[in-house]
Amino acid sequence: MAKNKIQFQQGLSLTEFLSKYGDEDKCYQSLLRFRWPNGFVCPKCGSKGHCEIQTRNVFQCHYCRTQTSLLSRTIFASTKLPLTVWFLAIYLITQSKDGISSLNLGRTLGVSANTALRIKHKIQQTMKEQDDSRPLRNLILIDDAYWGGKKQDGVRGRGATGKIPFLASVSLSEEGHPIKMRLSRVTGFLKDEISAWGKKHLSPFSLVVSDGLNCFPGVKEAKCNHEAVITHTENGYDVDKVFKWVNVMIGNVKNALHGTYHHVSTRHLPRYLAEFCYRFNRRFDLHKIVDRLACVSMRTPPMPQRLLKLAEVRW
Repeated sequence: MAKNKIQFQQGLSLTEFLSKYGDEDKCYQSLLRFRWPNGFVCPKCGSKGHCEIQTRNVFQCHYCRTQTSLLSRTIFASTKLPLTVWFLAIYLITQSKDGISSLNLGRTLGVSANTALRIKHKIQQTMKEQDDSRPLRNLILIDDAYWGGKKQDGVRGRGATGKIPFLASVSLSEEGHPIKMRLSRVTGFLKDEISAWGKKHLSPFSLVVSDGLNCFPGVKEAKCNHEAVITHTENGYDVDKVFKWVNVMIGNVKNALHGTYHHVSTRHLPRYLAEFCYRFNRRFDLHKIVDRLACVSMRTPPMPQRLLKLAEVRW
């Protein structure tokens, strides 16, 4: 039986990673190339003329005299950690299929658990913003899902207490294979909520297939076509396998969250869901995923601790 080329592809080995990003200068030069691929450009006036003040490690524009550091206005802004630590964190998070806990990440990086958690959340935020900027298109399956919930009261299903609702969506190819997925936390499965979600995450004129829940026709407000498919279920399973891939995605993510993390707080759940989506959506070329994430990190605005603590109520 032939092996799945995507599943068994050769990723970026630790040896290759260390050869490419093994010291501070290599990391610095890579970020310099990612931020200014055609040479320095002043963020204030757009001039290219500059000099480098090496004692302060900043670039000064010849025209407006503005001084800019390489990491300013990026997700790495104000960091006191070596760039090698950041790159190793990016490598560990992107190459681990089921994720890596902040405690394990801190032990591997040689930093405290709190520092590792901040690093992880900032990298997750970069993943989330990058994926959110690319709407799903063509044929899309959507379904409602829930995370967590108290089991002591005996209530199960949608009415269980403490459950966090999130929307699972998967775009399919013409052959019916999954291309991209999006997991978005929502305040509830209401028509207005789904409508607003669709305007942000769906490309117009896409075909959205759902199980007929009353809120899902809200995607029509996003100029998408909607088709409700009522499937036959047996012991809670989709016998017709219409929603096979979206159910597989939900199951895999839930198993990974349960197996890797002891606890995922409500406010940070969207970032953890985005982490799995980012890896899945770029699974076709694992060898370049570190470069791609480091590159978009240089275009992601700073995320200080006070913003990381804000609750993300919606997607």
